[in-house]
Amino acid sequence: MKEARTMADNQMSPTLVHPVLLCGGSGTRLWPLSRKSYPKQFVPLVGDETLFQASAKRLSGPGYAPPLVLTNSDFRFIVTEQLMELGMDPGAILIEPEGRDTAPAVLAAALWLEKQDPSALMLVAPSDHVVPDPEAFREVVQAGIEAAQAGQLVTFGITPTHVETGYGYLELGAPAEGIGPVALKRFVEKPNVAKATEMLEAGNFLWNAGVFLFSVTAILEAFRAHAEELEAAVQKSIDEGAPDLGFFRLDPAAWATAEAISLDYAVMERAANLSVVPFAAGWSDLGGWDAVWRQTEKDERGVAVSGAVTAIDCDNTLLRSEDETLEVVGIGLKNIVTVAMPDAVLVADASRAQDVKKAVAALKQKQVHQAVSFPKDHRPWGWFESLVTGDRFQVKRIHVHPGAALSLQSHHHRSEHWIVVEGTAKVTIDETVKLVTENQSVYIPLGAVHRMENPGKVPMVLIEVQTGSYLGEDDIIRYEDIYARG
Repeated sequence: MKEARTMADNQMSPTLVHPVLLCGGSGTRLWPLSRKSYPKQFVPLVGDETLFQASAKRLSGPGYAPPLVLTNSDFRFIVTEQLMELGMDPGAILIEPEGRDTAPAVLAAALWLEKQDPSALMLVAPSDHVVPDPEAFREVVQAGIEAAQAGQLVTFGITPTHVETGYGYLELGAPAEGIGPVALKRFVEKPNVAKATEMLEAGNFLWNAGVFLFSVTAILEAFRAHAEELEAAVQKSIDEGAPDLGFFRLDPAAWATAEAISLDYAVMERAANLSVVPFAAGWSDLGGWDAVWRQTEKDERGVAVSGAVTAIDCDNTLLRSEDETLEVVGIGLKNIVTVAMPDAVLVADASRAQDVKKAVAALKQKQVHQAVSFPKDHRPWGWFESLVTGDRFQVKRIHVHPGAALSLQSHHHRSEHWIVVEGTAKVTIDETVKLVTENQSVYIPLGAVHRMENPGKVPMVLIEVQTGSYLGEDDIIRYEDIYARG
């Protein structure tokens, strides 16, 4: 009887889905809030949670395994920190040595999961999309499980709401009826306006969301049938990779030999065992500030505001201030996007939102650091931002997470003065170790071996005043580092 109850319980339990979150990209179309050093998935663009956090939450709970995350080395601690804020532990975090598009990333995830269970279902999803109704999305995932278990490569298509030239499309092989998979006839590249209008009117096309559900076995068979050359390189990058703290670094040399190609091109557009599940409950990839405007709550005149903003006689306009001390005032604006940050301001016609990436390219050409660098520099232990910079001096605000510590280090060209404004710092200067509390300060002479730690349970914040002949971040000699940086 006990054995029978166990079998019945197993039959009642939901199928376990392994989320695979793709967490790379630079998000240049949402500059200046999204930059190469801190792209859009880590930013709270809509609501209080970041897009990455919302994605992780959406694919969690009963029936879902801990997420497998693929990201790059620069973002690994940001991923960990944002998951910790949700109280979530990842199944694994794989570090891609360089971006090779989605096919090698998905293949690496499949080969990684194959070691655990070849029949496991994996749900591949970008981590920078907005889905206002997570429960509805989980319902369509459930609707695709049976097809995925039967060996189908299932994708999820978004019911179009308007003419859109920024997305690829999926042509249905049969009319969609309710929630459930239907045959997928073909993938369609991003169209021009005329073609997009025609497909919207036809009613049998969906937007391609880049979200997929399949078994490990099915996707590996598809790779071996349609992109066989990828497997050797990706498998070698796993075999010769190595654990690094709580991460797994894929081998750079092997990874570099993998072709940079999307999953659509490598496999999906060549496979015959394709199904698509329509999803009509709301979705956006936030591909530009016009999309953010659509997803943001607006007043009766279509004005969406965020932060320290005053709008007077404006229409269909987005106004955002990302600094509480910087007041943005709009007067008589129509169809305008304005995003203000401490170090950069964007003002654009809403119809030109997709051209923001051209502005980023122009700034890169001019070697303007704001093109890629975020005002806050995120590190494993917290973050810092430069408040004032002048000839031979710089003032920073430094935020250290509870229990975190900077490396034991020294500088050739600068001395430092630390003033604690919140929490308690444990400070090492050569052979001396002492606690520095709020409103206290300490001086770090040039050349002294020093370290800053937060021994407390709350964040520690201090103001650092640097003086010297060179103040670059590369003037650091590290002696010990718990984060294994060079």
